[in-house]
Amino acid sequence: MRYLLLLLPIVLLCSACNRPALSTLADTLPKVDAEANLRQLGIELPTASQPVANYVNAVRTGNLIFLAGKGPGKPDGTYITGKVGQDLTIEQGYEAARLVGINQLAALKAEIGDLNRVKRIVKVLGMVNCSPEFTEQPRVVNGFSDLMVAVFGERGKHARSAVGMVSLPLNIAVEVEMIVEIE
Repeated sequence: MRYLLLLLPIVLLCSACNRPALSTLADTLPKVDAEANLRQLGIELPTASQPVANYVNAVRTGNLIFLAGKGPGKPDGTYITGKVGQDLTIEQGYEAARLVGINQLAALKAEIGDLNRVKRIVKVLGMVNCSPEFTEQPRVVNGFSDLMVAVFGERGKHARSAVGMVSLPLNIAVEVEMIVEIE
């Protein structure tokens, strides 16, 4: 009982700050037609690729979808490979990250059926295959982030980490995983 009384002022203080609850912040963002935006961008989503190991593309818990890392898979089944800053330019890395975004959207659509159910892109982890001295990972992962904003508007803006890796599976140039809140 003594511990409960200690917490009570904190709860009252937090509820008195007049900020909306975290679960309602996405409700204040303008609604967009993500499917129409894809068409306007000239993007046709591929069939979601199958995982290359013992995992699944997506796991849903409550209203959150955790998407496994995807790479820059091309329609012919090959990948954009190599180290950015060594084998690939920053611009080529950006395009690889954008392609990862298209593949992640395909996996997300396979999981939820309609991209208009997306309430918010919450968190993105972008991993760039690069040499140790390369430091432009954020510019590369912008290829992914810019696509999410183009498709979902303000709801596509997300928290993000962009990190360098000494190698990635199959020597892919970029891998990205993300967390999405849905309605």
